[in-house]
Amino acid sequence: MQALEFLGIGFVVGLYGTIIGAGGGFLLVPILLLRYHLMPQLAIGTSLCVVFFNALSGSFSYARQKRIDYHTGLSFATGTLPGAILGVFLTGYFTPKVFYILFGIILIGVGMLLFFRPEPAPTKDASRCFLPFLRRKPVLRSLIDADGKKYEYCFNYACGIALSFIVGFFSSLLGIGGGIIHVPALIYMFSFPYHIAIASSHFILMISSLVGSIFHGISGNVNIEIALIIGIGAVLGAQAGALISKRMSGLWIVRLLSLALIAIGIRLLV
Repeated sequence: MQALEFLGIGFVVGLYGTIIGAGGGFLLVPILLLRYHLMPQLAIGTSLCVVFFNALSGSFSYARQKRIDYHTGLSFATGTLPGAILGVFLTGYFTPKVFYILFGIILIGVGMLLFFRPEPAPTKDASRCFLPFLRRKPVLRSLIDADGKKYEYCFNYACGIALSFIVGFFSSLLGIGGGIIHVPALIYMFSFPYHIAIASSHFILMISSLVGSIFHGISGNVNIEIALIIGIGAVLGAQAGALISKRMSGLWIVRLLSLALIAIGIRLLV
């Protein structure tokens, strides 16, 4: 019965996580903490393994839709790797209470930002960056998906690499996969189209979560049995999620993400 429960949890995590491009770790970590009472380090590592299975499955679906910006995705994924490795080694310093508070505040903050800013403002200066010394000439990207729809956007490449390091760090540190940070950043900071941001984030997540999972496994932070069973459900859910995401508007996708983050953040703080 518990195996069936794990499969069901994996399906829901894969479905929802793929729709919003966040991998589902932000859902799974609280479940492992609150329902199954895993220690934070074990919940983080196990969740990140499931995030990898989810991101791998979802990336195949988004690849068929031709909505992944591979060039940018590979560059940003490379930027996540040092941060992901650093995050693994810092997880051992968390007590459960500190982890609940930190994770809850982060989820609520990101959720409120997304809920009250559902529509990204047009980028007036694509060379801008939150780090002034990284302001560079913007990179122009063009992509045509499987339905023939053309997307054009431009962004600060160097700033994207710097942000990816931060995403990789929090991904491994909190076991959330980093998608809840990367998707809003790609949309609001770099003006990526909704669907390109979600698909590309999933591709980046696949690479960074694999590296994070390997190092968490070496550190003994992964329950292999739970990760595999939930991972099977997540693979199935990811396929369904990618199909649903294709038919949803970007506004609804962002609002679904924001509501989930706020609800789970409040639950953790309580």
